[in-house]
Amino acid sequence: MGRDDIMTTLEIMQNAKAACPSLAKATTEQKNNALLSMADMLLKHTNEILEANKADVQSAKGTISDVMIDRLTLTESRIGDMAEGIRQVALLNDPVWKVQKQVTNQNGILIEKVSVPMGVVAIIYESRPNVTSDAAVLAIKAGNACILRGGKEAFRSSNEIVKALKEGLEKAGLSEDLVNLIQDTTRQSAKELMEGVGYIDLLIPRGGAGLIRACTENAKVPCIQTGTGICHLFVDENANQNMALEIIENAKTSRPSVCNALEVCLVHKNIKDKFLPKLYDKLVTKREQEGKIPVELRLDETAQKIIPGTKAGKDDFDTEFLDYILAVKIVDGIDEAIEHISVHSTGHSDAIITENKELADQFTKSVDSAAVYVNASTRFTDGGVFGLGCEMGISTQKLHARGPIGLEELTTTKYIIHGNGQIR
Repeated sequence: MGRDDIMTTLEIMQNAKAACPSLAKATTEQKNNALLSMADMLLKHTNEILEANKADVQSAKGTISDVMIDRLTLTESRIGDMAEGIRQVALLNDPVWKVQKQVTNQNGILIEKVSVPMGVVAIIYESRPNVTSDAAVLAIKAGNACILRGGKEAFRSSNEIVKALKEGLEKAGLSEDLVNLIQDTTRQSAKELMEGVGYIDLLIPRGGAGLIRACTENAKVPCIQTGTGICHLFVDENANQNMALEIIENAKTSRPSVCNALEVCLVHKNIKDKFLPKLYDKLVTKREQEGKIPVELRLDETAQKIIPGTKAGKDDFDTEFLDYILAVKIVDGIDEAIEHISVHSTGHSDAIITENKELADQFTKSVDSAAVYVNASTRFTDGGVFGLGCEMGISTQKLHARGPIGLEELTTTKYIIHGNGQIR
């Protein structure tokens, strides 16, 4: 299964580019059969993947936080979920060769705008081995070759996952060069991908602010900016406070290490004296009583006078904590909340809790983020939840793709013109 030799990053890019035409010609049935085969091989090699992951986790302990260890860790159940995610993508409509627009000119030529594969899609990501399969299957279904450059913490896990996916491709009669894992985990390989003009058609960085900034500042190939998630939630004076508390706990603590987790809570000044003690009781006291990890509250000066917590530092409202930490600020009302979000949000996911429809409408129209919520947790910003099967990441830019990057965002368009001798 696969090659035993270690290929350079350049060789991988060359092979992926060469493999693209074969997939562009593949039928929907051929692609779906390949995905189902990849899912089967993932399950078949569960033990090898878990052994590799065990070694990754052991090496990472003491060097990354516990919540990041959770992101790194695979279980039999998580691998089962990865395989099910692949099968769900196989059920989705094929985004390729769809006629988006059709016009017949006055001279009789037929002009069609058609969706086509990007070509070679590269993704640079950090210590989340499940991204390895998600990215690969989305790329394949959209007709693209895929080059994966994962973090060194998850290299063993990702390597075993890619071996299984390659075996699935081969069994389905497609080239194993359609899915590739970069073997060099140094920064040099990331640089080569960023500068892979002529080989890389789209680069997607998925990780922390440093990685994303490095790609957007240095990439010579087209790059989609997947943003960090400094996600906000504004508790309006008209909020159902019990609902707000449940949503805040879910958004902050269900998986604090992911990009759609809540990082900043803004509270209307008119409810601060009643709401903040409830917030402290929900996130700190009750969680301690239940043996759960309490949330550290980073409080502005006004909130500090009402409940215990850590004084918010100058960077706490501009930090993606990815941990059990929540910054809390008191605001005069919705206008100040919107203004704060416009300055400090990364444009990922922001929410309002209110029973006032006019204020909800004002918030959704004024907050310029990829996903804006009314009375719901920011944790829903996810390709699977949004009906995309899975995702390549969450785009916070506005050109080409915004929000979860699914199959359609991995295609581009071409115009196909049919004539019968027309000249201009």
